[in-house]
Amino acid sequence: MASKQATVDFLVEQIHLPGTVRSKKMFGEYAIYCEEKVVAFVCDDQLFIKPTDAGRALIGQPEGAPPYPGAKDWFLISEEKWDDEEWLTELIRTSLPELPIPKKKPQKK
Repeated sequence: MASKQATVDFLVEQIHLPGTVRSKKMFGEYAIYCEEKVVAFVCDDQLFIKPTDAGRALIGQPEGAPPYPGAKDWFLISEEKWDDEEWLTELIRTSLPELPIPKKKPQKK
């Protein structure tokens, strides 16, 4: 079951950070980017946050689940937390420094 665009749009709107917060459709599901780093996936209308130590400290005991078959566990964020803009923004903001800067792809000749 693919995620709904409305779900992704809502989640992107909930994250209030300086810079660009955007989504990109990938294989029928979505990645959420902040400062060009992948911070989350939306798969089957569920929100998965990339795990970090800072994120774990904020959440406490995060529920882990793979966003897609064969993936490692990410933090599964329950729908009841989606409406808390401040909490969701803080989770992304504190996790962001620990996430790797994406590697630049070489330009095609």
